[in-house]
Amino acid sequence: MADLLLELGVAFAAIAVAGALANRLGQSVIPFYIVSGMLLGEFVLGRVTLPIVGEAFITESVFLSLGAELGIVLLLFFLGLEFNLARLLARRQAITRAGTIDLGINFGVGLVLGWLVFGAAVPAVLVAGIVYISSSAVITKSLIDLGWIANDEAEPLLGTLVYEDLFIAVYLAVVSAVVLGGGGVAAAAADVGVAVGFILVLLTGVAAGPRVVGRLVETTNHEFVVLRTLGVLVTVAGVALALGVSEAVAAFFVGMAFASTEHTTALEELLEPLRDTFAGLFFFWIGLVTDPLLFGSVLGLIAVAVAVTTPTKIVSGYLGGRTFGLSVRRSTRVGLGMTTRGEFSLIIATIAVSGAEAGTLDPALATTINAFAVGYVLVMAVLGTTLMGRSGSVESVVVSWLDGRHSAGSGT
Repeated sequence: MADLLLELGVAFAAIAVAGALANRLGQSVIPFYIVSGMLLGEFVLGRVTLPIVGEAFITESVFLSLGAELGIVLLLFFLGLEFNLARLLARRQAITRAGTIDLGINFGVGLVLGWLVFGAAVPAVLVAGIVYISSSAVITKSLIDLGWIANDEAEPLLGTLVYEDLFIAVYLAVVSAVVLGGGGVAAAAADVGVAVGFILVLLTGVAAGPRVVGRLVETTNHEFVVLRTLGVLVTVAGVALALGVSEAVAAFFVGMAFASTEHTTALEELLEPLRDTFAGLFFFWIGLVTDPLLFGSVLGLIAVAVAVTTPTKIVSGYLGGRTFGLSVRRSTRVGLGMTTRGEFSLIIATIAVSGAEAGTLDPALATTINAFAVGYVLVMAVLGTTLMGRSGSVESVVVSWLDGRHSAGSGT
């Protein structure tokens, strides 16, 4: 216990130092959190023997893993707080158009890339999922840090993330059944049925939000508000995982249920410090479980994927912004915001590893896909948050280029 407590203290201290450094340099904290976790983990510091101390690194303890899960849950809960059911339904057509554009372009490109590299359907579908799904957790954190959450570009960003999260819930159910050999088509259909059924139950809960969850937070005791909210949120997320549905999707719907009450502002104020603490642990954990030596064999694939899928996400995000009626500048910002990949890509990578353990995937193939996913996520997390933080320069270039083309077209 003493060792675990010491490691946890070092982890929090490292996160605090990384955050302060990022703030001083005017950068997003997310890449700094990830890199700090990587440096202090078994794959970097663990390979070094220090004088007197010997081996000294932070292990992936149960608390850190659980803290990372809570970080995802809280980030997506806050995303739901910004997107109530009435708003979701009112903009369903625009969300569907933007989400379909995003899916068609990026999942399609991923399928082609996966097939060209591996020459088989299953790894192609896995690669497609990895490069398609944006990181709800990272993007939500960046929206909050940059102050974009109240801007016009937030709506298409959040709407497309909702579409992606709903799609990925079904995708994960199907892919898990197929890759893990759980009975083929029949098992996949059953898993999809369970996932869709649970999502419908969550939607019913969202519709009943003002009557049910509203009563839970109708108290002036802040301690009770926090405990009751967490009781609902974490329990529903746990049930979702047990049924094979993403805990992030479940947390988002719980957030929408609470958003329909009159206590949204109070919840945000009370839970914000908790969200940021565990979000920091989540990004630190990503670095902690990342072995940079694995990247050597897949550097070429990572480089190709980054070069191909960064522009496709920017383009699909831009087109999505335009479907919401945004200006060129704000639509470009939507495209830049969607480039980050994260937690869901890592979940898909773990499915590949589990498939190798179950004997349904070649171990070498699973190792390659896992290494690619981790390296790709790390690069895209850094690149995506950097693009969001430096969006002004990119926006100006795009606006000037499009204006120039428009002027040239008018002249002819």
